[in-house]
Amino acid sequence: MIKKIFLLIIGMLTLLGCEKKEEKKEEKHLVIVQGSDARTMDPQKAIDTPTVRVYNQIYDGLLKKDKDMNIVPGLAESWEKIDERKTIFNLRKNVKFHNGETLTAKDVKFTLDRMKNQPTVSFLISEIEAVNVIDDYTVEIVTKDGFGPLLSHLSHPGAVILNEKAVTNSSEKYDQNPVGTGPYIFDKWLAGDRIFLKANPDYYLGKTPIESVIIKSIPEGTNRTIALETGETDIVYDVEPVDIDKIKSNESLKFLMEQSLGNAYLGLNTQHKPFDDVRVRQAIAHAINVDDIIEVAYKNTAVPGNSPLSPKIPGYNKDVKNYEYNVEKAKSLLVEAGYPNGFKTSIWISDNTIRKDIATILQDQFKTIGIDATIETLEWGAYIDRTAAGEHDMYILGWITVTGDPDYGLYPVFHSSAHGRPGNRSFYSNATVDKLLDEARVSTDQKKRMANYKEAQRIIQEEIPSITMVYNNQNVATQKYVENFVLHPTGYFDLYNVKFSNK
Repeated sequence: MIKKIFLLIIGMLTLLGCEKKEEKKEEKHLVIVQGSDARTMDPQKAIDTPTVRVYNQIYDGLLKKDKDMNIVPGLAESWEKIDERKTIFNLRKNVKFHNGETLTAKDVKFTLDRMKNQPTVSFLISEIEAVNVIDDYTVEIVTKDGFGPLLSHLSHPGAVILNEKAVTNSSEKYDQNPVGTGPYIFDKWLAGDRIFLKANPDYYLGKTPIESVIIKSIPEGTNRTIALETGETDIVYDVEPVDIDKIKSNESLKFLMEQSLGNAYLGLNTQHKPFDDVRVRQAIAHAINVDDIIEVAYKNTAVPGNSPLSPKIPGYNKDVKNYEYNVEKAKSLLVEAGYPNGFKTSIWISDNTIRKDIATILQDQFKTIGIDATIETLEWGAYIDRTAAGEHDMYILGWITVTGDPDYGLYPVFHSSAHGRPGNRSFYSNATVDKLLDEARVSTDQKKRMANYKEAQRIIQEEIPSITMVYNNQNVATQKYVENFVLHPTGYFDLYNVKFSNK
């Protein structure tokens, strides 16, 4: 009898185990973890990476960039350049927004006209003079002059297409109730914790295999890795370098890494003393030992940077001034600037482990030239808002040239019209740089454009409003059963067609 009972219990446990395994196999949620919560679901209000990674699943643009950064069709199935100023875009037919509305040229015109009044993204289309509706599925874009980066800018996530009715008639805050045409529909948002998306059954390319996506925010990098190891999450963005070897040695996980189009930089507020003096900025550049940052903060997964543009971007200038680590030179420049005993200041960072490590290294290095820098850590949303307002002295941030065009790598970060929210958080102004960037923008002569960008980089590196420390990689880890997840040079990942294999 005891033996029969024992065998019955074993059988029941085995059955329960099979049911549990089968339940896991049928699981429909894709769980993703990143370091910060999104800031808004209105794509014209924010273009920071944590935010874009979410709303990129909800919306589509006229155009997009494939993995090799080629411009490919999006909501526009084709386009034709009529002359230097006019381009015709032919829209896909029968594309539905998540509210059931059909995409038409009026939505495109509404979107681009609205962008002109949004400080965060207006620079993307500032050279557009008019958007003309030809018919329901044809739209004409007319630029003031030539506009070399037009197609690249229209592929930017900040230029995704909105539904006019959804935006204008929203009874609730649109930034928390987005309506796009993308593969996933916004479901709900637990602020500071997670965002829920559900599959769009009417997506024009076909329904994606995963029924729903949950995107969580966990600021501490090691905790993100633990969530992956314990099976709490399926994908982790921005794996900390210290955790890479641990993930690689885990047979249940996959690690993905490739060079991004971005950099990590130390920005200096040129409107605050003493950073209004170029000699102080140059002294700080000479005081930084980038090798320490690469070894300690990045665990040798980044390379030194010498320009705001990545070497993978057309127009990158490898010959611009590079500030070698030289403490005596740094001290001499501070003496020339009238600060023989250094000064007190602060370094602002967001709640990001790598940036904390960099700030700590810089704090120690700056002491050698008499600069006493405190470190102030801000929540991501506050960090973005307050640096846009110019409240900081120094700050650590990154910039990704997501369009693949040098205009995006330089114009929003260094043009005087882009102070604050567009990206120029150093509040840098130089009339010659403005002229070079303006000329390159309106030209369709690629040779002339690249020459202008190389000269602009030369001046920027001489005046050093921001110090490009490294060109970094993008590090992502997934469970082994996650299929069809592909890295993208922009760091904005497409979840369409991601699926689970048999677990």
